[in-house]
Order: sequence, then C-alpha cells, then structure tokens
Amino acid sequence: MRINTGVLLACALVLPSLATPCAAKAQSAPAAPATLDASSIWLKNLADWRAQREHSLDAPDGWLTLIGLDWLKTGVNSIGAASDNTIHLQSKAPDHIALITLLGKTPQSTVVQLLAPPGGFPAGFTLDGHPAREGALTISDTKPSAMAWQGLSFVVLQRGDGFVLRIKDADSPTRTAFHGLHSYSPDPQYRVTARWLPFKPTRVEKIPTAIGTTLNMTAPGVTEFLLKGKVYLLEPVLEGNDTAHLFFILRDETSSGATYGGGRFLLTGLPDHGLTQPGSLTLDFNQLYNPPCAYTDYATCPLPPPQNRLPVAIEAGEQRYKP
Repeated sequence: MRINTGVLLACALVLPSLATPCAAKAQSAPAAPATLDASSIWLKNLADWRAQREHSLDAPDGWLTLIGLDWLKTGVNSIGAASDNTIHLQSKAPDHIALITLLGKTPQSTVVQLLAPPGGFPAGFTLDGHPAREGALTISDTKPSAMAWQGLSFVVLQRGDGFVLRIKDADSPTRTAFHGLHSYSPDPQYRVTARWLPFKPTRVEKIPTAIGTTLNMTAPGVTEFLLKGKVYLLEPVLEGNDTAHLFFILRDETSSGATYGGGRFLLTGLPDHGLTQPGSLTLDFNQLYNPPCAYTDYATCPLPPPQNRLPVAIEAGEQRYKP
C-alpha cells in the first residue's frame, strides 16, 4: 500500500491539536488545503524526484537491464545465441538474429548497416518499433536506431574511434534482483547557492570514461560555492545537445566508502542570467545520483575530471548501490 505523504503532511500541519487520528480524518470530507512552507515543498519535491529516479532506473529499458557491450569489428558482425556468431548472446535469443556491417576507413566515413541473417530476420524482430528491414542504422547517443526481439533490445553507439553494440534484457538478473536505492536523509545544508562564472570563450574539456576512452565536452563556466565553511569550485559540462541543463561529474571524500567510487552526477538548471553572463544557481547535492556503472559492468560512464575531485565529504544524495 502506498501512503499519500501529501495528505499526511497536510494533516500534520492543519490538525496538530486534534485527538482524532490523522488517517481517519484523511478518509472524511476533504478539508481546505494547507499552505506548505518552503521546507515542506522542498522535501516533497525531493521525495518525488527520488521516486521518479528509482522508477526510471527500474524501467523495462532502464540501466538495470544492460547485459552486454560488445565492440564491433570492421566488416560483418553476426548476432545470436548460436556459438558461431561474432557476438554470442548468453540470454534467451534465436540462434541468428541479425547481421551488422561496418563499412568505412575512418569512424567519420563508416556506414553501419543492418542485414538479415541467412534465413531472414526472426519473427517479431523489430527496428524502431516496426518489422525489421535492411538498411543503414542511425548512430546517435540521443536517438539511435533501436532493434528489439521480445525483451531484448540492441543499439549501436560510437565510442571513441570504434563502435559498440549495447544489449539490454528486460528480464536481466540485475533488474529482477533490484530492491530499491539507498540515499542519505535529506539535509538542507547541502542545498547551496553558487556563483556562476562563465568562461569566455567556452572550453572543451577532455573527460575520461570507464572504458578508457575520452569525451570532448563543452565546459561553459564554473560554479563557486560555500560548503562547511570553505569555498569550492565545480565545473559542469554540457551533455550532447542538451543546452537546458548543466551536467556535473564529481567525486568527494565519501567516494572511497559510502558512495560509488567512480563518482556521482548532478543535473541542474541554467544560471539565472544564462550561460554567458555572471549570475547564480542552486546546487542541491541531495540530488546527487550514481552513474550507470554503479549497477552494471557494461556502461561507458564519464569519470570526474581532476578539477571536480573535491576534498570534502558530501554526505548527501545516493549512496553506494548494494543489491
């Protein structure tokens, strides 16, 4: 049974001196809504954000379903459960699902094509939600061509100078064993107002990844904030084509034990005067979250650059994942 925290909170605010239990009152005729103070609104928004975060992670195509990340070779790559495939699937799958070919001398000139295996595509195999057809695949981190068969799904992504096949299974053991996330209790001291200092011009930062590649990501500026009596700097980057958010990749002193060792992420809105002008923004470290690599060995997570490794313990946000 899911408890309506909004109703209980309203009861606590409106009916603190009444002897009738709040739960009983909640079932009677609705009373006039109470006005929540800023602290209560923040707590509710944080609880909603954490619930959505957990729901997204546990979705049928969420990060818990990732079961494979295989490098594709130039030429023909066969996929299926049979042992003669280039990419041998250990989970449920037809013997031969598809062929993926890479034709080109450089990553920029390479064309990635989907071809049918001998005997044709298996029944139920789809491309972007429609019966699969042969042709070129779209390679994109935001909207790649999506291949699927029952609970299995496949996309081709470019990583560094190569291409990988990302494989997901809605019935993966990691997902079926998932019992929720662990987070620090909400703490307002970790919700700070930071100064925004834009870079003119913007910089391109080389961000390392968990698989040894490097990402070139745009860094539009740096934030300066006070935490536990000391001033710190954090540099965000822009993720892909997203110009509506700032993406922080950071590590702190909890990363050696209580939180994930590869660091954590934080996504915020833009500064109050935009990216190109000095201003301010809110950093709520209670919304720090783990990268996909905290749950699976088959992700290609960015790692914190040296300037974002903070010499302070940020005891807020998601803790180390324990299945």
